[in-house]
Amino acid sequence: MDILERFLTFAEQSPTAFHAAANLAAMLRKNGYTELRETDPWLVDAGGKYFVMRNDSALIAFAVPESGFASFRIVAAHGDSPAFKLKEHFEDRTEAYVRINTEKYGGMIMSTWMDRPLSVAGRLAVREGDTVASRLVNLDRDALLRIFPSDYFSLPNMPIHFNREVNSGYSYDAQTDMMALYGDESSAGGLMKEIAAAAGVEPEMILGHDLFLYSRQSASVWGAEDTYFSCGRIDDLECAFAAVAAMGESVPRDAVNVCAVFDNEEVGSGSRQGADSGFLYDTLTRLGFALGASDGEIRAAVAGSFMVSADNAHAVHPNHPEKFDKQNRPYMNKGIVIKHNANLKYTTDALASARFALICGKAGVPVQHFANRSDIAGGSTLGHISGTHVSVECVDIGLAQLAMHSVYETAGTKDLPMLIAALKEMWS
Repeated sequence: MDILERFLTFAEQSPTAFHAAANLAAMLRKNGYTELRETDPWLVDAGGKYFVMRNDSALIAFAVPESGFASFRIVAAHGDSPAFKLKEHFEDRTEAYVRINTEKYGGMIMSTWMDRPLSVAGRLAVREGDTVASRLVNLDRDALLRIFPSDYFSLPNMPIHFNREVNSGYSYDAQTDMMALYGDESSAGGLMKEIAAAAGVEPEMILGHDLFLYSRQSASVWGAEDTYFSCGRIDDLECAFAAVAAMGESVPRDAVNVCAVFDNEEVGSGSRQGADSGFLYDTLTRLGFALGASDGEIRAAVAGSFMVSADNAHAVHPNHPEKFDKQNRPYMNKGIVIKHNANLKYTTDALASARFALICGKAGVPVQHFANRSDIAGGSTLGHISGTHVSVECVDIGLAQLAMHSVYETAGTKDLPMLIAALKEMWS
């Protein structure tokens, strides 16, 4: 349970992609990785371990073999999760209330955000003399905000007396239904003051912000014999944590080990720090040049490379197994899920699947296979998007979980160490 406890602590301390990236960077530093900056020249040594960050919310780490390299072994995950982002002018004064105006980020299950203790975290753009600096902030208290209250202070859902169809389903309006209550009219201007105080700056020093709501509900391990655990942002912090944990315990031999944790997967990856950017290509190219490789040698190494796109998978739902393909049904605690899609929403093909299954077999880790029902459209993930920039053989995998994109998700307690073991086998 030690590795699970470490993950749950990491997840609770990573309410946004900015915090996740900072915490992953701290894990890398603890394991001897040196930070490089994209704006500086790179000095890279054989046997060295390095990482680079972009936008404070994405990072790529790499470990170089002692003598030469023939390819890159890449694991990609993402650090962002669906959430509500505070608008630039977020304070709304209606009647006797101060509410917080937000915008949906990603495809969350909106109803799961109601009647839970919420707080605010993210990044501030702070004036420092004539420049602008980035500063992380987290309002570390439970009793700050709630969504859709009907009674000030007690904050329940709208009573059934006012909505007799409350248990029959409801279509939520992100603009009106998902306002978060902060206080009464006497609290006007108070939230920005709290944010500034938490960041150690004066309110007038804050020139901009990337702030998000997050749930304060604590993580839990539960079920018969502690079968499951629940917390926020399991998708995809579980895979990101596993990748960095495995990276820290692996020593490369004939390939450069690479771990990429992108941002903005939940909204299509189309940012400069997303999988649909040049971040990975830029990093691999600069790394190759710093090691003295020619352009042709770098391209040859890329052509012989392998990527694991790690983003969690849907476990069979206990109440609705009929929603899952009969022959390709993943379960929690049954091993790593290899994901397949004929239309290439997942990049897995027969060779990539077989290669990864062999790696898992060497690590003593079972594998499962997932495919959607043919009459139900599924989602996509990092592999095929990243492949448009760095074209490598790729397998899409994940760990089975329930309640994906809920504010409080559930996964199996046995799966995390399996993924770490498989990635260590691949990298070592």
